[in-house]
Amino acid sequence: MAKFKILLDSTSDFPKEQMESWDVDIVPLYLIWSDGTSEKDDTRDFEELKKFYEKLKNAMELPKSSQPTVEDWKAKYEEVKQQGYDGILVITISSNMSGTFNSASLAAQEVDIPVKVIDSRQASTAISPMARFARELFNQGADLETTAQELQKAMAEKRFGAFFYVSDFSFLVKGGRVSKFTGFVGSMLKIRVAIYINDEGEMVPFGKARGFKAALDEVLKKSEEQGFKPGDTVDIYLVSCDNMEELKEIEKVVKGIYNVKNVYYTPTGKVISTHVGPGQAGYGIERY
Repeated sequence: MAKFKILLDSTSDFPKEQMESWDVDIVPLYLIWSDGTSEKDDTRDFEELKKFYEKLKNAMELPKSSQPTVEDWKAKYEEVKQQGYDGILVITISSNMSGTFNSASLAAQEVDIPVKVIDSRQASTAISPMARFARELFNQGADLETTAQELQKAMAEKRFGAFFYVSDFSFLVKGGRVSKFTGFVGSMLKIRVAIYINDEGEMVPFGKARGFKAALDEVLKKSEEQGFKPGDTVDIYLVSCDNMEELKEIEKVVKGIYNVKNVYYTPTGKVISTHVGPGQAGYGIERY
């Protein structure tokens, strides 16, 4: 059977416990601080990320994120080829949030191993279940082209989604990832703002709430509007930026609504953390 590698970028917030079993590797984005120093978004270790969250809370100015270069992708493709793989499936953050899809696609034209690059039109934990879906097809013997086509079909059927809230909306505004929608400017204060990713692959704020329960209610309502109905069989990918306490509560509530097959916990990586800010919590979801 042919052997295929799945590559994601670091904004996927992929659960590190699944990297080996799903044969996934990560290509990191970068953060560039105001003093000119840069660092890679290259750790999935919770303790290391806790230190980064503290750094973020105390930062006078937020760092800017930067996509992996064409050379970064090319080097990873060559490495995978040397490991004996027959092809590579790449799933990137939405092209409306980052140039990562473009750099991955350009690099694919410069190597002599088959590479298929998919624009997820999503971010964070909506991407992890796409990798799981693809790995299952590969394990069943599907080739690279068929797997890519089936994944895009599943995306069109809205089988994957990400729904969350932030505790400090100013991080998203400063990072340029959402517009200052009418009625949300006041949310710079400690009001929680619910966010989802629309069909164009953009983060959209849709509800404000003053407490955890109200914020979660907004998120669950939007999740249902987007086709994830109570009683559906799903996998849940719980994600937070330094807010594990509320994440555990979200798990309990979600398990009371859906028929949950698997639950995965994961912290936000450095780039996503910079945009959503400490206190963010939510979930990625895959409908079977």
